[in-house]
Amino acid sequence: DLVNQVFVFPRETKDSYVQLRVKPEQPLLNFTVCLRSYTDLTRPHSLFSYATKAQDNEILLSKPKPTEYRFYVGGQFVTFRVPESFSESEHACASWESPTGIVRFWLNGKPWPRKGLQKDYAVGAEAVILLGQEQDAFGGGFDVRQSFVGEISDVYMWDRELTTREVGAAMYNTPSPAPIFGWRNLPYKIHGEVYLK
Repeated sequence: DLVNQVFVFPRETKDSYVQLRVKPEQPLLNFTVCLRSYTDLTRPHSLFSYATKAQDNEILLSKPKPTEYRFYVGGQFVTFRVPESFSESEHACASWESPTGIVRFWLNGKPWPRKGLQKDYAVGAEAVILLGQEQDAFGGGFDVRQSFVGEISDVYMWDRELTTREVGAAMYNTPSPAPIFGWRNLPYKIHGEVYLK
């Protein structure tokens, strides 16, 4: 249980990240991923990277700039424009459903307009899941200019779409329904210079 703790990524590197030691049982047709980040980076950086052998950006949540989140499914992406937050952490959640391709995005519990992506796609299950680096190859291919510097916490993933009320619960680490993995029971391995504080 990591509640009230954060992963600190103290500096730019090409070899520091947190690997989440979990594997979905089968391909995902619906999912939601949530996390909290705190950074003053203005360059592009990766938050959550889920890569399969077939597709390095199978699921990716990244920030190309302070006023934009980019969310990938199966190598294609949609963009959500957000206000720039100064000296505050941001809680972001993104969900996707295969039958419609609808993507939902929440920032600090508030829903953004829905968008669409990869209708009828299936997200592969054999994945490497990393925080703090973007995979340009399966489990590797890192670029120091996409590395995360700052703090990441409250990471959760579900194999279904959440409601806005459920996103609110995740923000306060009281997730319901039960996630595939989450901050209250997170199997992880630190590589390089990342600290749990």
